[in-house]
Amino acid sequence: MSSQARSRPVSIPTLNAMKRRGEKFAALTAYDAMFAELVSRAGVDVLLVGDSLGMVLQGHDSTLPVTLEDVIYHMECVKAGNQGSLIMADLPFMTYASESQSLESAAALMRAGAHMVKLEGGAWLAESTRLLTERGIPVCAHMGLTPQSINRLGGYRVQGRNTEKANAIIEEATILEESGASILLLECVPVELGRTITERVDVPVIGIGAGPHTDGQIMVMHDMLGLTPSIMKPPKFVKNFLPESTSGIPGAFEAYASAVKEGRFPAPEHCFN
Repeated sequence: MSSQARSRPVSIPTLNAMKRRGEKFAALTAYDAMFAELVSRAGVDVLLVGDSLGMVLQGHDSTLPVTLEDVIYHMECVKAGNQGSLIMADLPFMTYASESQSLESAAALMRAGAHMVKLEGGAWLAESTRLLTERGIPVCAHMGLTPQSINRLGGYRVQGRNTEKANAIIEEATILEESGASILLLECVPVELGRTITERVDVPVIGIGAGPHTDGQIMVMHDMLGLTPSIMKPPKFVKNFLPESTSGIPGAFEAYASAVKEGRFPAPEHCFN
């Protein structure tokens, strides 16, 4: 689908059908209209208006300073440029601390153009997930390494490396699926844990540093263009696709989408064992 209009917009049923057929799908972050258009035209199925904007756009050392108003602004920009991808938006730090706050924050993002919202956490999100889903707001549950909890986790560390912690993540994934989560996102977990969860749940699973067996892959757009902020060391799961392009940035987006859908990315060197 590179550089051409989609026959129909990507939806949650689209991703469900792709999972059933064993087809991989690609996701990337986007923060403005121009890049949203380029990314969606390149065949990327899901755009994430991520709180990663705090680091790649605002210059912070974490996602914590990002506000709901920040995400709403960038959500409106991305909606203006999108060409048929499904748009997911992050609920920033402490904007879903209670069930009522979750509803208000998620509703604001949906009004700005999001097709679904993403929350970070584990089983404690079950009731909020159920509440949002019952009211027509699709939820992506972000598990494993959750950047909003970076101070509790003690840094950007791989999660689920021992049996006890891996089993806890598997159990929480099942709970969140049962609570109505439409998508699970796994960050920085071992390959086999990514495979186990993807096979165990019926909903699509997106991975970032979670191995090649998840249904979809996501990266921060700046990372896959070789633009990781100087305050950070490029994570192991990052690959710069710009050198593979003969047509600049648009070609890099196409190279990324093709590599994900053909199963060439992530390669073993991008994974955790």
